[in-house]
Amino acid sequence: MPTVKQPATTSRAVIDLDALAHNARVLAEVAGTPWMAVVKADAYGHGIAPVSLTCLAAGATWLGVAQLAEALHLRDLLDQAGIARPEPGPDAVPTPRAPRLLSWLAPVLTPQAAAAPGSPLRRALEADLDMSASTLDQLEAVVAACAAHVAVGGVPGRLHLKADTGMSRAGAVAEDLPALAEAARAAERTGVLDVVGLWSHLSRADEPDSGSTEEHLARFARAEAVVTGAGLTPRLRHLAATGGLLWHPDTRLDLVRAGIGLYGLSPDPAVATSAELGLTPVMRLEAPLTLTKRVPAGTAVSYGGTWAAPTERWLGLVPLGYADGVPRHAAGAGPVAVGTLRTTIVGKVCMDQFVIDLGPAVDDDGRPLPCPARAGDTAVLWGAPDATGTVPTADDWAAVCGTIGYEIVTRLGPHVPRVTTSQEEQ
Repeated sequence: MPTVKQPATTSRAVIDLDALAHNARVLAEVAGTPWMAVVKADAYGHGIAPVSLTCLAAGATWLGVAQLAEALHLRDLLDQAGIARPEPGPDAVPTPRAPRLLSWLAPVLTPQAAAAPGSPLRRALEADLDMSASTLDQLEAVVAACAAHVAVGGVPGRLHLKADTGMSRAGAVAEDLPALAEAARAAERTGVLDVVGLWSHLSRADEPDSGSTEEHLARFARAEAVVTGAGLTPRLRHLAATGGLLWHPDTRLDLVRAGIGLYGLSPDPAVATSAELGLTPVMRLEAPLTLTKRVPAGTAVSYGGTWAAPTERWLGLVPLGYADGVPRHAAGAGPVAVGTLRTTIVGKVCMDQFVIDLGPAVDDDGRPLPCPARAGDTAVLWGAPDATGTVPTADDWAAVCGTIGYEIVTRLGPHVPRVTTSQEEQ
């Protein structure tokens, strides 16, 4: 008969803020320059509020997100936490106590819609956000919002022009950049905005010997010449995210954008693992076993019966599934630790649960073996390596799922509680 009891805890993602602060210090020491904590996508699934505050305490002077809505939410969180807004003006230097916020994916708006009271861009200006533009259409919307904002007593907006240096994503290509720079300079002369930054993104920074990053740097230098030739004087040039920060010193420029490394994951474990980089994974995903059971040899498990018990086995049930962000590609391979036992998922991952193999239920002579776990014991899917050496990492999960650690942590569903821990709080 299966053993069942009420779980001692719920499924949860434990966020180690001390590990986060440690990673921030490691990256800041390598960078040797002001740094932005990239907290987009709810801080890579870790929780934007505690992560942002921890990074500021560790020395970040900038916070960055992609979506404007998330930037506005972050501004509200910082206001509630008593974090000061930065001083106005293009030359004001941000500090951890008064950081700047950059949002780089603006909504598509006509100039008329952008200038309207309550528009997303007007709200961004009221929230003292820095914004980005890659095209003339984007620039025209930002300029219209800035003009309306200044007309009612607001300060000029702050803009970062983005150049496409080889990512072929956002950013102005070489043939379009001169017109964008000239239009930005014309808007700057009217006093409604300041072009404070020039930036881009590296496409292959996790391949130190590919030569791609050197090409990006050369294109960035040409873009800078175009922008300054138009009469603009951007004070902040930023190109490096974690990969550039770690492996391409020439890309560090005036500001670096620390992303995945903050969360204790390597941009590419094949180049250097987290441990080799001195980084500690911040998220531990765990759940209580809700049931253990003994099944006969040949018993099929989960939908489709893709796995069958090779001998009489002990099985455990974990209350997490693809609705929580556990990849279905982890079927038959996702590593899980229970105490000192490291095992794997068997059978397919279901919407809200999966089964793990807890080992044989009889020895070679057919004598019963005790179950090595019981309902209520904690199953750890990924986290920082521990003394037992059994805890998998998000990179381990990425390897068996054919993806990257970024996806493993960011896809975790919002209904899985994030619980922060810090020795400094105890």
